[in-house]
Amino acid sequence: MAAGGDGRIDVVSDIGRAERWLADDRGRRADHVEIRGLRVDAHHGVHEKERREGQPFIVDVVLDIDTKIAARTDQLDDTIDYTQLVVDIAEIVRSTQFNLLEALAGHVADQLLRIPRVAAASVRICKPEVELAEPVDAVAVQVHRARPVHIT
Repeated sequence: MAAGGDGRIDVVSDIGRAERWLADDRGRRADHVEIRGLRVDAHHGVHEKERREGQPFIVDVVLDIDTKIAARTDQLDDTIDYTQLVVDIAEIVRSTQFNLLEALAGHVADQLLRIPRVAAASVRICKPEVELAEPVDAVAVQVHRARPVHIT
């Protein structure tokens, strides 16, 4: 490893540098579509009561997409339809059953990556009415999934 001129430590590997450059570049250029506070009643949880009675979940999603074309054309067909996105996310949360928030959030993120325009998805699932050994306002899990970067 060698220290770069900006004080960062660089791995002495062309592939490592290329991967970091692509990741850094994509991070700087990525546009985002966000959905915040989607409330969905569903039946996830470790305890039988949670799966039987259900409870609210609050879903936040950040999708990395390229919005340049939509910004130029001002046409819905050139971006992601937020109305359909909210319906799809709610259906994923309602129609599945997981013990863990980690599994639910990962599943939602994986499903969102199936949308061709989505390069990466961050999903936060919050459980506001959780019963634990001590009082808490909520518990939440956040995951980030991205399409693999291929270097040719």
